[in-house]
Amino acid sequence: MAIWLFLGAVNGLVAVAAGAYGWHSLAGDDGARKMFEIGVQYQMGHALALLAVAWLATRLEGRGRVPVHVAGGAFTLGIILFSGTLYAFGLTGLVPVEGAAPAGGMLLMIGWLELM
Repeated sequence: MAIWLFLGAVNGLVAVAAGAYGWHSLAGDDGARKMFEIGVQYQMGHALALLAVAWLATRLEGRGRVPVHVAGGAFTLGIILFSGTLYAFGLTGLVPVEGAAPAGGMLLMIGWLELM
């Protein structure tokens, strides 16, 4: 579906931009920089997963599409919560919402489970 293709492309773009920013602009605390880099890696990996979701959504019919769409939603929310939290921590040294990163990680895993 077009939404998953769009979200995959946007997340790929943001991951590349964040990676470049982190590499060239973040200095100081190596732990915070490492967390930022992990956020980039997970965002890029799941941007590619969203592209796979877009492809699968065009190949399946009827009820077969439901788990694929659930996976796309889980990947999208997981990226926001997991990578977003790591980006915020890398930039500020603060966790914006306690438990957001683990919840995002769980959503990413749910996305993969839905594709099984």
